[in-house]
Amino acid sequence: MATAYVLINCELGSEEAIIKQLKGLEGVKEVHGTFGAYDILAKIESDTVEKLRETITWKIRKIEKIRSTLTLMGIEGQT
Repeated sequence: MATAYVLINCELGSEEAIIKQLKGLEGVKEVHGTFGAYDILAKIESDTVEKLRETITWKIRKIEKIRSTLTLMGIEGQT
């Protein structure tokens, strides 16, 4: 199982709508609004790293009002 944590910056006031959209995506296991340098934290899981990359690149990063993302890939076996 491949796991990634995506830190998201979005436009002011769009956090709740983006969180709702993220929760509807396949592979998104957790979503949290945050204080600090990033607005949202999402945990993504998939069978393969390639599917994970596709979800982040073609689904999450294409959501309107997301300004930037930072992805942290989990290391299998170090959970």
